[in-house]
Amino acid sequence: MALRQWIHLLALVSLLSAGKSVCGTAPLNGRIVGGEDAPPGYWPWQVSVQLRGNHFCGGSLINKEWVMSAAHCFSGSSPSGWTVSLGLQSLQGENPNKVSRNVAKIILHPNYDSETYDNDIALLRLSSPVRFTDYIRPVCLAASGSVFNNGTDSWVTGWGAVKEGVALPFPQTLQEVEVPVVGNRQCNCLNGVGTVTDNMICAGVLAGGKDSCQGDSGGPMVSKQGSVWVQSGIVSFGFGCARPNLPGVYSRVSRYQSWIKSRIRSNRPGFVQFISSGLDSDSNYTCPGL
Repeated sequence: MALRQWIHLLALVSLLSAGKSVCGTAPLNGRIVGGEDAPPGYWPWQVSVQLRGNHFCGGSLINKEWVMSAAHCFSGSSPSGWTVSLGLQSLQGENPNKVSRNVAKIILHPNYDSETYDNDIALLRLSSPVRFTDYIRPVCLAASGSVFNNGTDSWVTGWGAVKEGVALPFPQTLQEVEVPVVGNRQCNCLNGVGTVTDNMICAGVLAGGKDSCQGDSGGPMVSKQGSVWVQSGIVSFGFGCARPNLPGVYSRVSRYQSWIKSRIRSNRPGFVQFISSGLDSDSNYTCPGL
């Protein structure tokens, strides 16, 4: 445990010595299905990715000039018509902390598979850098080798539907929901063997009732390590919303550290290695009947 704490301290010192703002800090943090309204400033990296002025997907701010989202949100790489709103609390009405930027560039992962949702990750370059405030800050990203054991406490945020059904209106206020990680072996069994790859991570309440949904795509799933929030997943896909024994599936951020660094060569995002303590109960999970 002492060695692990020392490694975490070195990681934070490295970020500071590089002259970067420490990612993953939410000074104000002391409807998603089954969720509740998130207080203003609790999730300062959350962004609304909008197409022609309407909320379309979620995303997360990862430095002053780049946003991370899901590849399936974008039918192509043209940035025309796309904008990003930061510091947003409500999709309508007054948002005193809101800052908007046009999207200057969209980069989809070259190996994104639109049928299986493998490598469902995209990077958006903003038209100009943003200034960090208590309401606009970058999230830390899970570094390569990060371990999120089955049951790891996680939070998902977004403006997606609060009930299954794409025709339903989005909630006006940013929603938050707390869900545990579901190990890949169990998730593969529940969603269909072969559905979940090593590039994915799952989360959800197996009893149902809490989940991300349409409109949350591209948004962050985060876990707290010490005082720092680390993004483990990007909302990707699921079979329905909040159904029993069908956890949501997310892109596993730690699998993309090298790719992200290859695309963002200056003012790189902060990567933090997240290590769950204890044994992972998922390692011994076997599908019934197989």
